[in-house]
Amino acid sequence: METTNNQNSTSIFPLGNAGPAEWFSGEVHVQTLVSPDQMEGLYTVGQVTFSAGGRTHWHTHPIGQVLLVTEGKGWYQERGKPAQILTKGTTVAIPKDVEHWHGAAADSKLVHIAISNFTGGSSVTWMTPVTDEEYAAVNKK
Repeated sequence: METTNNQNSTSIFPLGNAGPAEWFSGEVHVQTLVSPDQMEGLYTVGQVTFSAGGRTHWHTHPIGQVLLVTEGKGWYQERGKPAQILTKGTTVAIPKDVEHWHGAAADSKLVHIAISNFTGGSSVTWMTPVTDEEYAAVNKK
């Protein structure tokens, strides 16, 4: 059994590494908590920290994903549907192959734990960035 118990000033786990620009807009950090090789390639668990305005690109998951919000305020939106507010304590069960994005509100950071299942060696298919217009429309709510 491998355990991690590092702390930083605001979140339970360390901030992690900067998220790649091919997957995120704005300042985003990802800290892997449980890697797929620890779980027979079945799933991964990570903390994602979005600075205000930070967000994922549109994407899908081949078997779905679960988000557990631990801090801040943000948004989750499925393509073609209204955005849902995310606050501390919100859980989101994202069905497989549903195109969506999630991230911080314009005026708040957001921290969530993401549990992503793997199939065929993949847990996500990345798509196009959320446009500034799409993001601004959500933040007017």
